[in-house]
Amino acid sequence: MTTSNAPVAAEQRETWTSSTGFILAAIGSAVGLGNIWRFPGVAYESGGGAFLIPYLVALLTAGIPILFLDYSIGHRYRAAAPLAYRRMAKPTETLGWFQIMLSFVIAVYYAAVIAWAASYFIFAFNLRWGQDTLGFFVGEYLKVGDPEISTTVVPAVAVPLVLVWVAVLVVIALGVTAGVQKVNVIFIPLLGVAFLGLVIRALTLPGAMDGLNAFFTPDWGALADLNVWIAAYSQIFFSLSIAFGIMVTYASYQRRKANMTSSGLVVAFANSSFEILAGIGVFATLGFMANQQSVQVSELEGLTGPILSFVTFPAVINEMPGGAIFGVVFFGSLILAGFTSIISILLGVAASVQEKFGLSRRGSAILVSGICAVLSVLLFSTTSGLLALDTVDQWANNVGIVLSAIVMTVLVVWVFRKSETLRRHLNAVSTFQVGRIWIALIGVVAPAFLVIMLGQKLVSLVNDGYEGLPQWYLNLFGWGTIVFVVVAAVVLSAIPWKGRDDEKFVPWPDVDKEVTR
Repeated sequence: MTTSNAPVAAEQRETWTSSTGFILAAIGSAVGLGNIWRFPGVAYESGGGAFLIPYLVALLTAGIPILFLDYSIGHRYRAAAPLAYRRMAKPTETLGWFQIMLSFVIAVYYAAVIAWAASYFIFAFNLRWGQDTLGFFVGEYLKVGDPEISTTVVPAVAVPLVLVWVAVLVVIALGVTAGVQKVNVIFIPLLGVAFLGLVIRALTLPGAMDGLNAFFTPDWGALADLNVWIAAYSQIFFSLSIAFGIMVTYASYQRRKANMTSSGLVVAFANSSFEILAGIGVFATLGFMANQQSVQVSELEGLTGPILSFVTFPAVINEMPGGAIFGVVFFGSLILAGFTSIISILLGVAASVQEKFGLSRRGSAILVSGICAVLSVLLFSTTSGLLALDTVDQWANNVGIVLSAIVMTVLVVWVFRKSETLRRHLNAVSTFQVGRIWIALIGVVAPAFLVIMLGQKLVSLVNDGYEGLPQWYLNLFGWGTIVFVVVAAVVLSAIPWKGRDDEKFVPWPDVDKEVTR
């Protein structure tokens, strides 16, 4: 019989079978498509080798501290974001749903990019994209049209997109240990080996050193530019999968004595190491391309984002000896990186729905994956899919997630004053002890930079728009995304709980005694 002094349903909640399983899953979440196509370009445009200084500062003062904050909330309150926040302080449940709805939105369009990678994985065997890689990507493959609400589905995108969602459904339905953990235990080492092989091959190409010189040559004057520091904080923030419910959920499945901070350090530095490795591989390859075209690396276009992966790299592969093999491994790596990230995103959404509405694990997985799949096909496999995806991504990441982190740090540190309790909880279960400077970092330093980031982005979006798209389009897919997330968070918070009884929840007694000393 469960007494009032014992944890509620602690034995029924799944746990990772080992710290290694948790670490690999967390690395799988953090290492995604953005590591490969965003970091190299951001670093190059923000001072080259000099960028590593603000990047490291951002990692130590914001990335790791907020990662620890996510871990502490998830592990102490043992639930996905909405219920974990509710257990911490009831009014913060809405923040939990805000984060989960951001995850929901991101998953819907993120799957489309994985579907593109799956298509290009097949195309790479015979270099089907031809010589005009830009024309193939936006024309023959995506069939990009004008900014509009298109209902014309592109079968070449829709079919792999449906297959992606079927795979996601299977993994989520299998649960934490049989599904998510097993996938990451296989995929993350495979990704590491495959990408390391790509980098080694790229380094042997003519002109590779020119690319590395362009990437690492420091522009020390860039350190005096506030925008470079903002870019560093932005990159660290987005690459670690923090502040939108993922790591809260992952940490909730950890065992009682789980050494949370040491695991967090491993995840953070593994993620950054992969980003630097990606930068080396990407710019060695771009150096080869510049060499073939007899131009400088700085004269090349398409150094970031989908254009880098689906236009620039296919063009490089066309000119590379054994390019088909390189292409197969490269796009296979994109699939692995994207898939391990999307299952972490969907796990948080499915777990939240399961806990709120009292559904079974499989029932929740089917419901969430089914809704996401329908929306993905309707919105992002159409002729306007690329423009819609780019717009939603801009607002979800640069407005939604940053706003989420600001609100989270302010509520935890200043409104409900839970930071000291969470710090002691981390120290009670971990070997790496967190000092009170952690509270200053999550309560002052990180939110200060985040406010600057958000303010700068809002001014830019309001005054300059985005990519020349019409205002009605930005209102619908950009600002509309934020409105949808806010409204959905409020509505979901207002619905009575039918699942886990959070009223009877208490933290693990022995840990809690150490926390409250």
